[in-house]
Amino acid sequence: MPSSIRNSLLWIFEAFERDSTYIAKRMFGCDAAYIDGLLCLVAADRDEPWNGLLVCTSQERHAALIDEMPALQPHQVLGKWLYVSQDDPTFEIIAQRMTALVLARDPRVGVEPKPRRARKVESLRG
Repeated sequence: MPSSIRNSLLWIFEAFERDSTYIAKRMFGCDAAYIDGLLCLVAADRDEPWNGLLVCTSQERHAALIDEMPALQPHQVLGKWLYVSQDDPTFEIIAQRMTALVLARDPRVGVEPKPRRARKVESLRG
C-alpha cells in the first residue's frame, strides 16, 4: 500500500533544489538529503525520536556544532548523528542554519554513505 502521507518537513530541503548535486532518498521511513554524494540531513516526521532533523556528522564534530546550536543533541538511537526535535522552539532556525551550512559545504556536516552490497558484482569479480 503506497503511503499518501507526505513528510511535512520537506520544506527544509527546498533550499537544496537549485544545487545540481542534490539527491533526495527515503531512509528509515524518513527523507534524506545528499549533497556532493555526502549524506547530510534526514528529515523525520514521525514519533519521537524520529520527529525532527538529524544532522549527519561524526562524533568528533559534535562539540563544535552543539556550541553553535545548543538545541542539537546526539540522537538517542543514532548517537553518531545530532538531532533537534521539531517540538524545540528553535527548530526552524536550526533547520535553516543547517541547510545554509550544507550549501556552504561546511566540513562539519555530511558523511560518506555506506556502500550497498552488490551481490551479483561480487560474484563476477571472483
